[in-house]
Amino acid sequence: MSMPGFWDDNEKAQKVIDESNELKGKVDSLTDLQNKFEDLQVAYELVKEENDADLKAELEESLGEARDAFNRYETRLLLSAPHDRNNAILELHPGAGGTEAQDWASMLLRMYTRWAERKGFAVETLDYLPGDEAGVKSVTLLIKGTDAYGYLKAEKGIHRLVRISPFDAAGRRHTSFVSCEVVPELDDDIEIEVRPEDLRVDVFRSSGAGGQHINKTSSAVRMTHLPTGIVVSCQSERSQFQNRDQAMKMLKSRLFQLEEEKKEAEMAALHGEQKEIGWGSQIRSYVFHPYSMVKDHRTNVEIGNVDRVMDGDIDPFIDAYLRLHL
Repeated sequence: MSMPGFWDDNEKAQKVIDESNELKGKVDSLTDLQNKFEDLQVAYELVKEENDADLKAELEESLGEARDAFNRYETRLLLSAPHDRNNAILELHPGAGGTEAQDWASMLLRMYTRWAERKGFAVETLDYLPGDEAGVKSVTLLIKGTDAYGYLKAEKGIHRLVRISPFDAAGRRHTSFVSCEVVPELDDDIEIEVRPEDLRVDVFRSSGAGGQHINKTSSAVRMTHLPTGIVVSCQSERSQFQNRDQAMKMLKSRLFQLEEEKKEAEMAALHGEQKEIGWGSQIRSYVFHPYSMVKDHRTNVEIGNVDRVMDGDIDPFIDAYLRLHL
């Protein structure tokens, strides 16, 4: 950073600064853990000498806090894949079930937004299609922050809800499904070729909240990649040009992820593994009735407090998934 000409390219300079801050954060966190460990050693010796109940209770509380801090640091070190540190593009798509499934999608939207806020990540809504009566038909979020994709890749798959439906006058129990798709936002230096003849581009009026220009101009953009059938939409920006640019970034991210999944499938076939690649498997069940439980079917992690999970506390599931896939 002290080299002559460092600031000649502001964009390149900012990337170096971001990387420096990221590494500094890891070192500072490690130093903090070392200090916590030393303080615990001193407190432990004091408890042995004094045999004081209050000191012992304070030590146990500090030990629990230090253990949580260590686990968070260790989880972060697991995020070492090439694109783990990137921003994440997260999409939610309700399954069959109409209003019930669309309401479940809005509940998951809130859950992921709360989780991102806990992490200090920024959340930008790229595309939002409201439900007919309640909930959402589809939503695409850009979650910005270091390691956002590394964490959220654990959320790819089908999320299942079991509850007494508030939309059923007879009070019957319903099961709903929502697909969660997560891809990394690609760096500009990664080249993905998209031929113009392979694209169909449609423009339409934005449907979400976003200012006085909404519903007055056809600024929203929908892109369909004909060879793969991948469809992306963006309506978050004020101009059609900006939405088109963002939609192209989303499309390239989806195409890149598709190629990565193909490579993983080929490697699994060579090794004779029966490995399912993609977002089609049911990964987690959220049961509100007849009992309260959230269970991840990949790791068998269970949490009995459903409200806690729906408020964004999904780190235990993410942590267990990352450790399982080391």
